[in-house]
Parts: sequence; structure tokens; C-alpha cells
Amino acid sequence: MIERPWVPSKKALRLARPSDAPRLAEIYRPFVLGSPATFETVPPSAAEFRRRMAGAIVWLAAEDGGRVVGYAYAGAHRERAAYRWAVDVSVYVEAGRQGRGIGKALYAALLERVRRLGYFNAYGGITLPNPASVKLHESFGFHPVGVYRSVGFKLGAWHDVGWWELAFPGRPAVPSEPGATTPDLRRRQAN
Repeated sequence: MIERPWVPSKKALRLARPSDAPRLAEIYRPFVLGSPATFETVPPSAAEFRRRMAGAIVWLAAEDGGRVVGYAYAGAHRERAAYRWAVDVSVYVEAGRQGRGIGKALYAALLERVRRLGYFNAYGGITLPNPASVKLHESFGFHPVGVYRSVGFKLGAWHDVGWWELAFPGRPAVPSEPGATTPDLRRRQAN
């Protein structure tokens, strides 16, 4: 059976809402329990997802037929102040729906929003091997910058994590403060 490609409507990609947290946790759960794609070993609760969403720079959801089928988010790359123009990005798509363009649409929207908010570098960590994730990142211009060898032990094996970087064009000599989409981060940046 050939799966139909996902064609997003105007409303299919949107900012994630706190009410999406149970569904996001459901999408993420199989990655935690059965994959080295994430190094978490205990699936986070909906409440934990709400907490993470509130602290993200941007968190997007993709819908198909009114049901959330994937999400992507950008968070601070590191905590120290001089890193504040860099983000870590990630995308997760519901099992059985990968390879249909959902992740690509989410990343396109996420990266554009991050760029418009005033960030200049995006980083993606990929547990290796993962040719689909490498292909997705490189399709947006990410390039490899290094590998942490045997950095995580999960599911009975040691795993490498490769890091990919995307530098947005137009970096000024002195940057303005970056923005935020999520309310908690906007409040923190205002203080």
C-alpha cells in the first residue's frame, strides 16, 4: 500500500497549545520506549510536556484531519547569555507517518519562524545511524559539525550522536535581542 503524501492546509501547521500536551506525549512515547532517537528512558507526562512547551522558544504542531500527527520545537542551545542567538531544534512525527512530508513542513515553518525572531544558528542532534534525519537536516542546509562517540547507552547499546548546524544569513556585527513565541519566554526576556 502506498501512503499518500501529507499536504498541509493553511491551518495544518500551527503553534502548539497546552491542550495538545497529552497528544504530544503520546507521539513521543514510542521514541522513548523503543528507539535511541531520544536518550530519555521514561516517557514524560502531559504535565511535563506543558512545562517544556512553556519554556520553548517556538513549539509547532502539525494536524491531519484535525488530529496532531507531529511537532517541532526550538529551545535554547545553552543557558549562558552569549549563546542566546542559537537554538536547538527537534522534530517528531507519529509512528507510521514518517516520510510523508510532515517533518519537512514542520521544520520549514520552524526554521523560518526562528530566523524571523532573530536567531542566527540552529543545531540538531541526531542519534546515529539515522539516514532519514540526516537527509531531512541536510535538505535545509544543515551541515555536520561533530560527533559525540558512544555518548549514550540505551536499549542495550552505546550510541553516537552527530551534531548538525545551520547558520542563517545576515548575521550583524552587533545583534538585536532575539524574540520568543512562547509566553513564558517572552516574560523572561522582558525582565
